[in-house]
Amino acid sequence: MDYGMIGKIEKAKRYAAEPHRFHFESFTVRVDGENNQHRVAFQSGTWSCDCDFFQSRGVCSHTMAMEELLKDMLQQPQSS
Repeated sequence: MDYGMIGKIEKAKRYAAEPHRFHFESFTVRVDGENNQHRVAFQSGTWSCDCDFFQSRGVCSHTMAMEELLKDMLQQPQSS
């Protein structure tokens, strides 16, 4: 039995139970929309999406859904 790995698994479970430890800084996600697939990206506190609505408004249902899904786990933009 690999006791070192058992310790790592237990530590991972503790971390996962404390989501405040995690802060997403950047990622890209494919969102399966009702009509098409879209790429949503998060980089340095800023969202982007390849859908037409986002291109004209700077926000869309795909980015809002990701914000709701991840809530407090996202890096907040730095205030100047």
